[in-house]
Amino acid sequence: MTAPVPPSEAVPAAEDELAPAGGAQPSAGGAQPSAGDTEASAGDSQASAGDSQASAGDSQASAGDTKAHDDAEAAGNTEAADREVIDLLEPADGLPPVIAGADELAEAIARLAGGRGPVAVDAERASGYRYGQRAYLVQLRRAGAGTVLIDPVACPDLSGLGAALASVEAVLHAASQDLPCLAEIGYQPAELFDTELAGRLLGYPRVALGTMLEEVLGLRLAKEHSAADWSVRPLPAEMLRYAALDVEVLTELRDALAEQLREQGKTEWARQEFTAIAAAPPPPPRADPWRRTSGIHKVRTRRALAVVRELWQTRDEIARDIDLSPRRVLNDQAIIDAARAETAKPPPAGRPQLDRIGGFHARYARKYTDRWAAAVLRARELDDAELPEVAGAATVPGPPPAHRWAERDPAAAARLAAAKEAITALATAHQLPVENLLTPDALRRLAWEPPSPASAQAIAAALTGYGARPWQSDLTSGPLAAAFAAAAEATANATAAPAANATAAPATAAPAANAAAAAAVAAGDDREDLLAS
Repeated sequence: MTAPVPPSEAVPAAEDELAPAGGAQPSAGGAQPSAGDTEASAGDSQASAGDSQASAGDSQASAGDTKAHDDAEAAGNTEAADREVIDLLEPADGLPPVIAGADELAEAIARLAGGRGPVAVDAERASGYRYGQRAYLVQLRRAGAGTVLIDPVACPDLSGLGAALASVEAVLHAASQDLPCLAEIGYQPAELFDTELAGRLLGYPRVALGTMLEEVLGLRLAKEHSAADWSVRPLPAEMLRYAALDVEVLTELRDALAEQLREQGKTEWARQEFTAIAAAPPPPPRADPWRRTSGIHKVRTRRALAVVRELWQTRDEIARDIDLSPRRVLNDQAIIDAARAETAKPPPAGRPQLDRIGGFHARYARKYTDRWAAAVLRARELDDAELPEVAGAATVPGPPPAHRWAERDPAAAARLAAAKEAITALATAHQLPVENLLTPDALRRLAWEPPSPASAQAIAAALTGYGARPWQSDLTSGPLAAAFAAAAEATANATAAPAANATAAPATAAPAANAAAAAAVAAGDDREDLLAS
């Protein structure tokens, strides 16, 4: 099923830049970052590329909120049901051998360099099994070169591959997940096409690779090894077959989506998004990653939080040393149980009774009994000034949580409500997720502290400062200016009302939002007409 094409959508310039695979390769420029999918403190909790402003978006959302989209999707589902879906069971050229030597690698690189068009790229990790997010298998496929499987454990330096393919577009699905581990071994494509992100911009409600291949190309992939332990050696043939098939038709999917982007007038949008991904810097380390321990909301005292911190840091050190996922060493529940045991009355003394907690009897945990006990004792001995705060330090600058706005700044709350309504209407009109039109963080920051005056031009400049791409600021700045103006007028009217009606003031955000939403699509269309002229 192809995504529905919105009516009367202007086509930006440079629509030929995402040409089919056989065409000339555009230059996206920029250096490939480490973009996400890492564990907190190098291995514990996974981070998304959406943690940075350069990310194209953090969460998948359905674009089908309107009846027109629902009807189109229903028609597409009927089409998919009538169409025969072909199972991809074997690579077309057979299963290639895994490259694990320098001579084989040099030959494969030369073969890929002599191929044609983009190169499909994928990497397999051992998330949940090993510490960190390193690659344990790299798959590439290019027309004229076939499929190449590389063992990055045996061949840890792929900088030669990066140099040979420096001017070649890389096609990845969910690029931000694989780019960090590829960068670690020397492959950093400067130009890319992300098929998952393309699907989001086109309004597909589900953008997993298997779903996209089935809906767009009528091909079905088996996904039973997606969460497997790719660090095992030797890799079984069925896992290698799965890996090879992941890049088998990725370029064909890219070409189909590039054509749909052209039809919907979103080629330039996609180009800007892909360039942003390729140029994004690594996300900064998380502050206090131990606070992401599952169940920490049950820990209510500073001393008990210190126990969580000490146990978490000890677990992370052990996990790094033995190359295991931290939660395979000791689960989060055991850490929380140990911390809560320290809140007993009277406070516990002597050696911690960790043997009473089941998690410390697990396969790996029981090997480090003395280290766990030492961690708890360190937490007991800390001075009050060294204990962590219950709420945590305010480490992230920016506006307060949105649910507090109405109390702290009613005018800002009205602006945010009106802005959300306008952006939602605009996203619906262009059939793409709200998060891909404008990140929630950028919208909150803008509504909390708007430029003065809040003109479309000033808003566009502010959005650029928050990491918005040109297409996003061009499309949204006009509707946001209208939304802010409507919210300001509603707030002023409420302020001027008799004191007896003051209790109705918090509700003024709704009519302002409705007025802004009604104008949003028209303002967006006017902006597009201006861009197209």
